[in-house]
Amino acid sequence: MTRTARAFWLRSPGHGEIREVDLAEPGPEDVVVRTLCSGVSRGTETLVFRGGVPESQYSAMRAPFQDGEFPGPVKYGYLNVGLVEEGPASLRGRTVFSLYPHQTRYVVPASAVTPVPEGVPAPRAVLAGTVETAVNAAWDAAPLLGDRIAVVGAGMVGASVAAVLSRFPAVRVQLVDADPARAEVARALGVDFALPGEAAGDLDLVVHASATEQGLARSLELLAPEGTVLELSWYGDRRIGLPLGEAFHSRRLTVRSSQVGTVSPARGARRSYGDRMALALELLADPAFDALVTGECGFEELPEVLPRLASGEIPGLCHRVRYDAESAVSSV
Repeated sequence: MTRTARAFWLRSPGHGEIREVDLAEPGPEDVVVRTLCSGVSRGTETLVFRGGVPESQYSAMRAPFQDGEFPGPVKYGYLNVGLVEEGPASLRGRTVFSLYPHQTRYVVPASAVTPVPEGVPAPRAVLAGTVETAVNAAWDAAPLLGDRIAVVGAGMVGASVAAVLSRFPAVRVQLVDADPARAEVARALGVDFALPGEAAGDLDLVVHASATEQGLARSLELLAPEGTVLELSWYGDRRIGLPLGEAFHSRRLTVRSSQVGTVSPARGARRSYGDRMALALELLADPAFDALVTGECGFEELPEVLPRLASGEIPGLCHRVRYDAESAVSSV
């Protein structure tokens, strides 16, 4: 029996297509998953779609189940929620999250999927990869009781970080973005909002996630002496200027990077990648995270929708992709 599925491929920068693909025969330790929904990671995935991954970062930027190579043809993505149709008895019939691209059905090791908790709807669970980034950032940031914090950049990652940090006792979290419409997202997440020019300063910690030079400069301006900017933005092939003159040294400011590809050293000795993902899925029991899903389309529409996401014609945060049973798979 030959199993086939349909997958979204980036044929070349700016041009996507749906391809039929053959599935491997599952082994005893594998699962066959039928996709229910997937999510487009607007920052990284649209950068990949535009062909903006620097050659020096081709290896570092590989997705766990990527096929092909940058800049294309490549099958890329990592926000997938599906139903286990075949596999170990403990997983059959379970809804699971996987770091798999946009594909109607797939075969992966059972260890590569994480069960979605009962209280988390499958459509919300597509955010797990982004909330996992926020968990790692919180481990890196290590906020203290009563800290004054800003998150600059209210995209998927920034908004998720603000939501996670707001759960720390007695901290004050402000979400900062140049788009006043993001105030609605902040309100839904239960955090304050400010435009960049109106943001409160004298902060202990600023998490920067706007992926703009202006956002990074403003993040430094908002710090109290000896404060820290935790940099989550990834700029691809762009060079960014950092204002290290004026009072940067006299105020003893710190800029640190955080990246989800490695479990934070603060927890790496005691937490695995699986532990981190399971925690992210637990946090998604909060319906406030629904505010991060701002658009939706069918799987077959992706070749037309992704260019509009990459250009900004379709604004918003996470774009969810729906799959119907008819498009999932055929067996011959």
